Amino acid sequence: MGYSGIERRKHPRAYGRFIVSYRILDEINNVDITQTKNLSLGGMLLTTNRAFDPGTNLAIEIRLPFDPNPIMLIGRVVDSKEIMKGMIYDTRMEFLAVDEKHRKVIGETVDYYLKKEKKE
Repeated sequence: MGYSGIERRKHPRAYGRFIVSYRILDEINNVDITQTKNLSLGGMLLTTNRAFDPGTNLAIEIRLPFDPNPIMLIGRVVDSKEIMKGMIYDTRMEFLAVDEKHRKVIGETVDYYLKKEKKE
């Protein structure tokens, strides 16, 4: 079993920058736009302009190359850490509810980018 460290991820991550808009689920406005650092079937890492408490639920809209329409998801913050003081945070999310159609699009996107990364 090649890897002996702690690997909790069930899904491989693709390193692609996709445009995401997000807001705290309970807040109607307050939408912010950013991009992903990576994406998997189970979640994503994005840069945000503020820290979020773990467990915060965010409404997420992500645009992927294989679907002309944005995908709406709900994600829970796993971790949010400061990268640039008071300005940029790396926020890790896990997806809470993804319907089958969107799972398929995310899966295709991840597969495509993983294959592309292998070639580079």
